[in-house]
Amino acid sequence: MTTESDAVMNVAGLMALAARTAPKACGLDSIKIEVLSGKEQTALGNKMIATAKETGMDFLRINGEQVKASDATVLIGVEGQKTLGINCGGCGHSTCADMVKAQKTRKNKDFAYAGPNCVLKISDLGIAVGSAVKTASIHNVDNRIMFTAGFVALKAGYLKGCSVAYGIPLRASGKSIYFDIQFNQ
Repeated sequence: MTTESDAVMNVAGLMALAARTAPKACGLDSIKIEVLSGKEQTALGNKMIATAKETGMDFLRINGEQVKASDATVLIGVEGQKTLGINCGGCGHSTCADMVKAQKTRKNKDFAYAGPNCVLKISDLGIAVGSAVKTASIHNVDNRIMFTAGFVALKAGYLKGCSVAYGIPLRASGKSIYFDIQFNQ
């Protein structure tokens, strides 16, 4: 490990802290966080590349290569199928009980994420992810929010009980590997 990659791991911990302490609907925390590095992170990147081959979605391959080249990856997920019992209708169902019933009768289970999900829980996830990447930015760590890393992580068994997740790979280098991409000409 280099001084920079050690610093990235420290920032990953601060990101986890920021996600944990971010505001939550009704003050109920359904967020789960894991930090990957080394062999676990390489395995996630390889699973993303394999998923790209299975699905034909080449951006998964690109994101998988980026995850493998990163110093760490922060995974943040939410138990979005839990309800708050306030019957707001944001999920598209008239009651929280109807949403739970719809989860059990869902026909197509091949989607990236399980649904339906509580819109307030999904909002909690967005606020937690935003707080985490703000923390990375404050500390000058290159990062990118990836839905691809999140859904593949869920399929690989990370973030048990979560229905939606994002992955945030982190890298300290002289040039961002996430946005400054050179394409073949």
